Amino acid sequence: MGSIFKPKMPPLPPVQPAPPPPSSELSQEEKDAIAAEQAAMERKRRGRKSTILTGPLGVEEEAETENKTLLGS
Repeated sequence: MGSIFKPKMPPLPPVQPAPPPPSSELSQEEKDAIAAEQAAMERKRRGRKSTILTGPLGVEEEAETENKTLLGS
C-alpha cells in the first residue's frame, strides 16, 4: 500500500568532473595591468592624505579667541 502513494524516484544525472584549475602564471600584459592599477591606487591614496590637516587627536593648535575689530582694540 505504501508504493501507491509514493512515486518512484527518477535516476540521478551523471556527475560531471570538476573543471581544471586556472593556471597560476600571469602573462606580462596581466602583470603590467596589475602594476598600473596598484600605482593608480597609491596615487589616489597619496592625494587624499594631503587633504587631512589634523592628527588622530584632532586640531592641536591654539584656537584664536580674540578677533580684531574695525575700530581697533
